[in-house]
Amino acid sequence: MESEDRQTRKSNLRLLFESLVVGLVAGIVVGSFRWLIGQTLAMWQKGYQAAHANPLLLWLLAGGVLASVIVAGFLVKQQPHAGGSGIPEVELQLQGKLQLAWWPIFWRKFVGGVLSIGSGLFLGREGPSIQLGSTVGQGVAQGFKASKSDSRVLLATGAASGLSAAFGAPLGGAMFIVEEVFHNFSPRVWLNALAGAIMANFVVSNIFGQTPVLAIDYKHSFPILQYWQLLLLGAFLGLIGRFYQWGLLNFSHVYQKIPVLPRWLHGIIPALILVPVMYYLPGYVGGGNNLILSLNQIHAVNILVLIFLLRISFSIVSYDSGLPGGIFLPILTMGALLGAVYGQFMVDLGLLDQKLVVNLIIFSMAGLFSAIVRSPFTAIMLIAEMVGSLLHLMPLAVVSVAAYVVNELLGGVPIYESLAGRMQTKEDNDYVGEADQLTISIYEGSQLADHQVKDIAWPDRTLVRVIHRGQKDIIPNGNTKLLAGDLLVLEIDENQRGLVYDKMARLQEAKE
Repeated sequence: MESEDRQTRKSNLRLLFESLVVGLVAGIVVGSFRWLIGQTLAMWQKGYQAAHANPLLLWLLAGGVLASVIVAGFLVKQQPHAGGSGIPEVELQLQGKLQLAWWPIFWRKFVGGVLSIGSGLFLGREGPSIQLGSTVGQGVAQGFKASKSDSRVLLATGAASGLSAAFGAPLGGAMFIVEEVFHNFSPRVWLNALAGAIMANFVVSNIFGQTPVLAIDYKHSFPILQYWQLLLLGAFLGLIGRFYQWGLLNFSHVYQKIPVLPRWLHGIIPALILVPVMYYLPGYVGGGNNLILSLNQIHAVNILVLIFLLRISFSIVSYDSGLPGGIFLPILTMGALLGAVYGQFMVDLGLLDQKLVVNLIIFSMAGLFSAIVRSPFTAIMLIAEMVGSLLHLMPLAVVSVAAYVVNELLGGVPIYESLAGRMQTKEDNDYVGEADQLTISIYEGSQLADHQVKDIAWPDRTLVRVIHRGQKDIIPNGNTKLLAGDLLVLEIDENQRGLVYDKMARLQEAKE
């Protein structure tokens, strides 16, 4: 037994080392990705500025933007899973419903992301950064010849590292992976994801000199007597979040009805819209981080509403074109705009102090993210890290939970999960039928809790190998009672991984 414990400890330390390697490489990759996008966008903005003095230059810039999206679209045509955000792909890979070779995705996502996001389209780099990190995790796992179970942990670690490097938020990066992507709070996953995320953040901070994306200074606490404003704001965000979910999932049908353009050339449409936007409103393009930092200087509600309408419509048009790029930062930008709209409206009514509008801008980023992505813990932690302050967690939580609940009441669904469900196809899978493992946490109130192993309708060819309960490992038999908080390690046929995942998810639903 002691020898087995030593072997387990050695295996865990090896996995931790490999996770640090993943974080190191992901930090270099995503740091470079961030830098190149920033340089490319700055180059385009200077070009459009010069075009005001030389109108002929505008035609050259338009041709350059079209060439960029055509090249990016061609890369997606070669490898469809290199398009879009990349987060749905990571979710499906971790669920065992999708298997992808890492290198063809990696370089196409990198090049295509720089071309499309750097052009100024309303796309975020955070989703692509997550997928780039996950491909790094796959590559490192392959290099170290890791087991299937360890390979998935390294893939999740790479995804967390990618988000950490993109935002400068290691805790938020790790939390997003376990809450939204991995759907598993296994200590093994959480520890390694956090280690990789910290390493990635260290790399981008010290090698690239990149700072958190949204270093917003706000020092005034939100008065407790004004908390009714937070509930109203949360309800408002939940409603708008539901509309955005609907728009993002349905506007793709509009693209499908365009007969003259094949799917890989749909990026031409947002590119043509982008040219006049870049020419007249260069400060409002891209993911939106610079716009967020300037919102506290815009006090006209009508101007803020017009900017929001531009952002939400062009975000949907840009993302549904299929180009490499995400919705992560665009969602935060829209949330900030809605917070500014609501706050300034209340200031005009005399119901809010002007100095508190910046608070609502920050709270609304977390609220809209919580509503659309349905990850409130990540929203709270991510925004707290990004703005560099942990002093306002209570109002962040109030807005996030209110927005989440209203979106739930309106029939909202997690956006990345919905996008993943829309894309998965049978031919995506390439199983070999080898033995595999699936780790499941038992939640309070689920159909698994307080039942004996023999009473559970387990999926076919599924064996409960071990139960992690606190500090103890239990080898179960049919009479072993499962408790809320247990961590089950299931032995499954890799051929059935996705099917078992779905069946176990249904068993985790609350008892009626």
